[in-house]
Amino acid sequence: MAFLRSNSNASSGMGVADDCKHIFLELQRKKTHRYVIFKIDEKRKEVIVEKAGDATESYDDFLASLPESDCRYAIYDYDFVTEENCQKSKIFFIAWSPSVSRIRAKMLYAASKDRFRRELDGVHYELQATDPSELDLDILKDRAR
Repeated sequence: MAFLRSNSNASSGMGVADDCKHIFLELQRKKTHRYVIFKIDEKRKEVIVEKAGDATESYDDFLASLPESDCRYAIYDYDFVTEENCQKSKIFFIAWSPSVSRIRAKMLYAASKDRFRRELDGVHYELQATDPSELDLDILKDRAR
């Protein structure tokens, strides 16, 4: 019998599925994903991977993968070229909490965010957004430079 191990979060009762860390490391080290979207599975009481975007997908593909009316966590690997013509990459943690989402969902995601964020070692920047305009690509560009 196989068990899916998860790390429990005493404050919110939320665990983190092992594949969350594994897929984050794939994005970070192997560059196999452009982004990963995570959701809280309330029945299992843990954060799980909802979708992993292929390395060839665009920022628009990422934005289209975020639900319009429900909260999510996301990681986005932003590639850019510096003024010195060096290829760089910065990893963003995004807490997506649309203003139209349920209050219970907002509270659950807010209470679990810091614990989940600490599981993802190597994130450079963190953004919180309640509206798509707060995730404009120019915001990532400004933060990364």
